[in-house]
Amino acid sequence: MTLESLVLEVWPHVAAGLAVVANLLVTGHAVLRKRDVRAAVAWVGLVWLVPLVGVVLYLILGINRIRRRARSLTLRQEHGQFPPKPDVAPCTPEQLAAEVPPAAHLSSLVRLVDEVVHHRPLLPGNKLVPLEAHVGAYPAMLEAIETARTSISLCSYIFDNDAAGRRFAEALGRAVERGVQVRVLIDALGARYDWPPITGRLRRAGVRVARFLPTLQMPARLPFMNLRNHRKLLVVDGRVGFTGGMNIREHFLPGHGDARDLHFRVEGPVVGQLQETFAEDWAFTTKERLHGETWFPPLEPAGPVMARGIPDGPDEDFETLRLTLLGALACARSTVRIVTPYFLPEAALVTALNVAAMRGVRVDLVLPEKLNLPVVQWASIAQLWQVMRPHSRVFLTAPPFDHTKLMVVDGVWSLLGSANWDPRSLRLNFEFDVECYDAPLAARLDALIEERLSRSRLVTLEELNARPLPIRLRDGVARLLSPYL
Repeated sequence: MTLESLVLEVWPHVAAGLAVVANLLVTGHAVLRKRDVRAAVAWVGLVWLVPLVGVVLYLILGINRIRRRARSLTLRQEHGQFPPKPDVAPCTPEQLAAEVPPAAHLSSLVRLVDEVVHHRPLLPGNKLVPLEAHVGAYPAMLEAIETARTSISLCSYIFDNDAAGRRFAEALGRAVERGVQVRVLIDALGARYDWPPITGRLRRAGVRVARFLPTLQMPARLPFMNLRNHRKLLVVDGRVGFTGGMNIREHFLPGHGDARDLHFRVEGPVVGQLQETFAEDWAFTTKERLHGETWFPPLEPAGPVMARGIPDGPDEDFETLRLTLLGALACARSTVRIVTPYFLPEAALVTALNVAAMRGVRVDLVLPEKLNLPVVQWASIAQLWQVMRPHSRVFLTAPPFDHTKLMVVDGVWSLLGSANWDPRSLRLNFEFDVECYDAPLAARLDALIEERLSRSRLVTLEELNARPLPIRLRDGVARLLSPYL
């Protein structure tokens, strides 16, 4: 027997043995590391049913490669948790009940989020102004950049090299020329939505720019689409912040009517929490520590809103937003209004929505009629009946596509920011939302929701059940992919 024939005879057995070893290793990792039993079962089943493909998919999508816990804690010890001024002490549940009487029944929600987000207290003295895309968002952000004196920090999931991106790049370049300290962080995957990426233009303008978690560092890291930085943060001079759902893309410029969104101008002590979140992400990416009054100046009260930043991610901030949503639904007494582009809630959130509706709370969901991601839309439609059956109402807004993320409870509590109601936002990506206790702000946001409802249509169970069988099967198959969408 020749060496070649021996190799040909032995190799299939060796390969089979290696495959079994790989399956066992992946199975052990999933069993020990996956928090969700269903996720562990799904991965183990996939690995053994489709051995090679399952192992590769698990290596790409199933492993949380980021280990920020120790590094983030070190950062907090070094530059310090954002310290409010003595006259801006954190708000307690008792103070909330006394100072915002309509929110007295939500004092238990304050306790919950205190436990969930223990290093960022609820702070009084803030002002938040909603800014609609195509109207005031980009102009307000650019004006703040043009008037910056000391520092600018900007984090965006997508920063396209288009008409909008060039305006921001030019404004940031002029700030550098004035001697302003500028830092820009773009998610590595989001930076590739447009070609060539904006990073080259920014560097030529003298802007210090970095990409969060590059996906092409082979072989040190396999390409992966999870663990993305989906946050949208802009802080100018450490005093004025912007956050919400808007990326930097020309879709949101006046005259480009193919998308809607909502952003917020933020002033007051909570801006320090926006800055702290950016500083942690920047240090993780570049190892540069931002500290001192250039980045963290003392912040005076600016308005009546009690607010708190809620970072969420697959690290030490795991499921903070999911627990906040569950708490808000449990505390709701009269109304819950949710606006989101991507609605793929997991079982616990569906149950919480159902329980709220059965308690007599009016639950309204406002979703886009036409999504930019067809598979996500199919999966979303396939599970709408689960929340509609206990009397929740679902409205579909007519085009253009609405990218707004917003939640208002009982006309007094609001949640705004970058997170969607889907597994990617609530488990896999880095997000940032702000919770607010203030009846006038909630009333203003309710008015924006009413405007969306005025161009929406109510979906009925009869309509969903009347869809042709092939369409329902297609949507049902897409729903099986919802943990990965």
